[in-house]
Amino acid sequence: MPSSAGQRPWGWLAAGRASRRLVLVVVFVALLLDNMLLTVVVPIVPTFLYTTEYHGTNSSGAPAQAPLAAPASNAPPPSFVFYSDTTTVTSLGSRGTVGSGTRSSLPPQLPPSSPPPGSCLEGEEFLAEENVRVGLLFASKALVQLVVNPPVGLLTNRIGYHIPMFIGFTIMFLSTVMFAFSGTYTLLFIARALQGIGSSFSSVAGLGMLASVYTDDSERGNAMGIALGGLALGVLIGAPFGSVMYEFVGKSSPFLVLALLALLDGALQLCILQPSKISPESSKGTPVSTLLRDPYILTAAGALCFSNMGVAMLEPTLPIWMMQTMCSPKWQLGLAFLPASISYLIGTNLFGILANKMGRWLCSLIGMAVVGISLLCVPLAKTIYGLIGPNAGLGFAIGMVDSSVMPLMGYLVDLRHTSIYGNVYAIADVAFCVGFAIGPSTGGAVVRALGFPWLMIIIGATNIAYAPLCWYLRSPPAKEEKIAILSQECAMQTKSYTPQKTLQDLPLPDGSDVEAEDME
Repeated sequence: MPSSAGQRPWGWLAAGRASRRLVLVVVFVALLLDNMLLTVVVPIVPTFLYTTEYHGTNSSGAPAQAPLAAPASNAPPPSFVFYSDTTTVTSLGSRGTVGSGTRSSLPPQLPPSSPPPGSCLEGEEFLAEENVRVGLLFASKALVQLVVNPPVGLLTNRIGYHIPMFIGFTIMFLSTVMFAFSGTYTLLFIARALQGIGSSFSSVAGLGMLASVYTDDSERGNAMGIALGGLALGVLIGAPFGSVMYEFVGKSSPFLVLALLALLDGALQLCILQPSKISPESSKGTPVSTLLRDPYILTAAGALCFSNMGVAMLEPTLPIWMMQTMCSPKWQLGLAFLPASISYLIGTNLFGILANKMGRWLCSLIGMAVVGISLLCVPLAKTIYGLIGPNAGLGFAIGMVDSSVMPLMGYLVDLRHTSIYGNVYAIADVAFCVGFAIGPSTGGAVVRALGFPWLMIIIGATNIAYAPLCWYLRSPPAKEEKIAILSQECAMQTKSYTPQKTLQDLPLPDGSDVEAEDME
């Protein structure tokens, strides 16, 4: 009995390493963590920088005004001292000895008109500059991931997926802890860039591992859908989770929770995966340079890029715009993205099935048009409730585009190139990263120069103008090599049937001769 009890953990470990479902769980948690960390900072960073930098600089000037107000308020009542920081009151204070009873009734009438603007954030110049800085901070993750993705792809081809997957976990954990304890813009920028490196290792190695474990095409599609559900779930709960935790618990609390989630994923990797295993890939697909010259693949990648660029521009600019125009508290800044996240989760699951029946090109075309219309409607909102409809339409439309274009890119490789999918999905990931790199970095600059409504008009009109290009994906032609292979397969099938017809004709006379000889 003791020997069997001692062998049970090792037997479970061996069974876990051979289980495809547990590998799927590891990839699901890794994508969930990556995208929760991607969106949890959206409502936190703008308000955190405003609180630490703007109020920090202004609080140093506040004590200098206090001693100046004290000598000017010797004769009037104490109520006059409270309002002595305004210019109109100080002019009254110079003559406060004459008719102090009549003059003191004027200052209390000023505060009723000052609270409405006072409830919104002050410092419009600082907020305009913060749009650019926050946009660059958010874009740093995608820019770093864009650079690191190709070397990680080559690394996985040489040493396999296990070691890069564990490296991604380690870097992601360090980035999460650094976010929790960073108090300056520079440290937050480094943590965000570090997240891009860890995300590149986790996503490339994780999806490649799933593709190698699930060899059947239908099973692989289902597994990829479940794993991408972790991506959608992370986007869904990241921003609301961050805003609520930041408002009621503190800035470090959401990142510490994500750090515990990262430790859980690392423990699963140590128990289930084999980080010391090196298994290079032997098969080689079509080079990336060849795929990038394919106009149909570029069209599909452009649809991914521009549709996701809209929400990428909203992430750094919408919270600041809400702080300026709606006077929104911190907990509402993340909840504004909740309709988009829920509708994205619905759209990806719904059109993953319907896109094949309707036509993936048609779903992509309609999705990009709806993305553009939703973005045009965002500046029309006056309260947070007015953002529900545009954000819900935006998330649902992006779900239509993503769930249609991702399988379409695999179909284009099957139709026009070698049926190895690593490089084409690397291009899809690069298109996604380009959208999230250009969007936040340029969005902040456009808001500073033209304003938030013009930013939405520009990116919305871009999506609407790009949508008709998806029509060219309706019936892409096959390459000549593929046509030759298909024609050879058809010829082999006709040859296999022609002998059967002759055999059906010849046995009759042969059988009749044998029967005739037997009769004789």
